[in-house]
Parts: sequence; structure tokens; C-alpha cells
Amino acid sequence: MELILSFEAWLILALVLACAEFVVPGGILFNLGLASLIVALGVKFQLLDTWPLTLTAWFIIASVLLFVMYFVTERFFSDDKRIDNTDEDLDSYGKEVTVIEKIGPGTHPGRVEFQGTTWKALSDGSEIAAGSRVTVVCKDNISLIVEPIK
Repeated sequence: MELILSFEAWLILALVLACAEFVVPGGILFNLGLASLIVALGVKFQLLDTWPLTLTAWFIIASVLLFVMYFVTERFFSDDKRIDNTDEDLDSYGKEVTVIEKIGPGTHPGRVEFQGTTWKALSDGSEIAAGSRVTVVCKDNISLIVEPIK
């Protein structure tokens, strides 16, 4: 318990945590090191004279510093928060694509070019010639269901 009330121990802990910040960046270890330095000063000036008081002070100071630094960094270094559509199927509906291989008649699949690659494509049973422009109606497993542009 004497180690907890040692100025030198808290000072060494502060230096170790601050240096560890270079290995594990993120700001948390630096804040813990700063809290250790403040506690070391409290021990040095005999403001913290029992080990429960010393550990409680370190915990409270570290928590306050983490919360304060979070709000300070959030205000000055905020990121651009953008949530895109994560459903790929919704992005494909209504897109115009080009038929690469003849689709149909009936359930005979053809191929269309979509998103930089070719996809197996089906239609409503009618025949769609290669080179035609079609619209994606839906997706059935790994095949696109298309219809001619009217």
C-alpha cells in the first residue's frame, strides 16, 4: 500500500502511460497518464494521504478527463457522418442496362452488363435481342429480372 502513496510511483506510471500512447494511439492512455500526474502532485503535497482516497481520486480524475477530452475532440475534429443505403438490391432496381446475350424466349436466360460485369438475366418470357436497353425490375437469387424499356 505504500507504493500507492509514493510520488515516484505515480510519476513513473504517468510517464509509462504517456509513452504507451505512441504505441497504442487513441488518447486514452495519455489521459490516464495525465490523471496519474495530477494524483502524483496530490500525493507530493499530501492532499491524498490514504490509499482509498488516492485510487478514488485517480479514477475520478481519469473519468473526468476522458469525458472532457471526448467532447473537446468531438467538437473540433468531428467526422462527416453519412449513412448510405446498405441494401444492394434497392440500388439495382430501375437501372438501365444493356443486353449482351439474347434473353428468352421463355425461361431461357441471357446476359446483361451491370455494375462493370455481366449478370445472368431473365425476362417475362418474351425475347429481347442483344444490344437492347432494358430496365432491372428485381433480382432473383443471382439473376436479374429485366423488362424492355418502353
